[in-house]
Amino acid sequence: MLSLLKADLKRRHNKPGNVFLGLVHRLDRPVGGVMVFAKTSKAASRLSEQMRAGHLGKRYLARVRGCPDPREGELEHFLLKDSTTNTVRVVEEGASGAKRALLRYRVVESDADSNIVEIDLLTGRPHQIRVQFAAIGCPLVGDRKYGASSGEETDLALWSHEVRFNHPTRDEQLAFSAPPPWV
Repeated sequence: MLSLLKADLKRRHNKPGNVFLGLVHRLDRPVGGVMVFAKTSKAASRLSEQMRAGHLGKRYLARVRGCPDPREGELEHFLLKDSTTNTVRVVEEGASGAKRALLRYRVVESDADSNIVEIDLLTGRPHQIRVQFAAIGCPLVGDRKYGASSGEETDLALWSHEVRFNHPTRDEQLAFSAPPPWV
């Protein structure tokens, strides 16, 4: 995505040489939706600081198997990443290398075998949403890494639905959203 956007900026603005483009909000490979890029290093720095300070709002939609109980609430876990297997697992608080993961959720739509959950991500850990919902017995549809049935032949049902932040140079709140293809 980064290479495609750099090429587009170079072409559209007729820029010679390399084009700067900073990736501020990334997504796991199988996740779709809104991403945030910065066209200048100053903007990238300011947006990254908003992200570190927890001022960049990230809302996701996910289709999960089963129904979280309660239908609205917070999930807090401590997660540990295994870089050799590129997996994350829930561990006890205080485990060496574990990081706190926090999100808010609410069920927004239900059908016979799954529920659509709206998620406000309060921390941004690798595979956080996928691992936390699997830990409560509600794996994401299509998530073969964290609990979907092996016969399930569908893409991961996780979508970066909305991102909110302050413009890096103007006093202006910005919000960008995109609906997932499965809603």
